[in-house]
Amino acid sequence: MTEKTEDWKPIPIEMAHPESVDPRKIRLFKEPEWILRMTIEGDRSYTRVKVVRAAPLTEPNRYFSILDSKDEAICTVKDLSELPEESRPLVHEELDKRYLTAEIQKIEALQNEYGVTYWTVDTDRGSRDFVAKSVAENAQWLGDTRVMIFDVDGNRFEVPDIKALDRRSQGLLESVV
Repeated sequence: MTEKTEDWKPIPIEMAHPESVDPRKIRLFKEPEWILRMTIEGDRSYTRVKVVRAAPLTEPNRYFSILDSKDEAICTVKDLSELPEESRPLVHEELDKRYLTAEIQKIEALQNEYGVTYWTVDTDRGSRDFVAKSVAENAQWLGDTRVMIFDVDGNRFEVPDIKALDRRSQGLLESVV
């Protein structure tokens, strides 16, 4: 052997994702039942993938991306109907877990201290207490009367129509947003 072993360096394995993916060739499956995997027919397979919305607030039912284990986009699918029928329930399941949103129906109490707001609300998922920093920065208006509020843990609380809230709740909400 005449090679110099001191010059040898390991070469990292790089995964180049395909430039374009035909959504009809995507097969999503779980193996084991808690790990989502993907195969692109006739091309390659991924041992762990995530499904995320590309526009979660404005287009929640269209445009989603499939990410690899390093959170790099493998592909984007415009519409769920483009995928094979057996993969669609898995996409719904993954998106429902990732984008769990509680709908605020009534604001019971609201306390604002030094830019931190303490909320007690009734939601479609029951009574909730949460904390949001700087509501002006952590609330996103999705229309004239629709607002999404993100708490310090990244949970999402939505008021689909401020006008549908009772007067007291409207007043409390308007005092902080």
